[in-house]
Amino acid sequence: MTISAPSPRPHSLAEDGYAIAIGCAFIAMGLALLKQANLVTGGMAGIALLLSYVIHWPPAALFLLINLPFFLFAGRAMGPAFGLKTLFANVAIMGVGLAMPAALQIARVSPLFASLFGGSIIGFGILAIARHGAGVGGVGVAALILQKTRGWNAGRTQMGCDLLILLASLPLLSIERFGLSILSAAAINAVLVVNHRPGRYIGY
Repeated sequence: MTISAPSPRPHSLAEDGYAIAIGCAFIAMGLALLKQANLVTGGMAGIALLLSYVIHWPPAALFLLINLPFFLFAGRAMGPAFGLKTLFANVAIMGVGLAMPAALQIARVSPLFASLFGGSIIGFGILAIARHGAGVGGVGVAALILQKTRGWNAGRTQMGCDLLILLASLPLLSIERFGLSILSAAAINAVLVVNHRPGRYIGY
């Protein structure tokens, strides 16, 4: 006797909003930890951190600004609902990131801890957002599109792009900070490689 798998049940709008909010908080916290430790990472988070060391703007604000061109692309490629949720997520990341210093000030953090823990919670933030029909823009959106259309693993695709972003940070970082930045990008992508495989998650 063959037992059919249960049909996936779509998330409600409230569930999407809650999960995306949690994911945004994780990403904002991870950015704060990496910034305090003077590290970079991969993806648009890495580009935002890299720019923040040059022009001294908050990385959460830069995260939104550099993602603006990708919102229209995300909507066209993945549908208007995906584009709107992605826009909401990025605005929320900026809002949480700008408000965080009033609620939490990080006086000191071990660079190794910031690399591993900061990278991991950014990865789980991206995962929560992706599993509820949104992205964080830029490289993440491209990786999700390639996973949907070609079955490419989102984590591995993003890792290749991350290496290019990290190489661009070499002139600004010491060898030690560069190595820890690579470790943070690996932590982000390890979360996605293990947890975001096509066909593994039955929800929408």
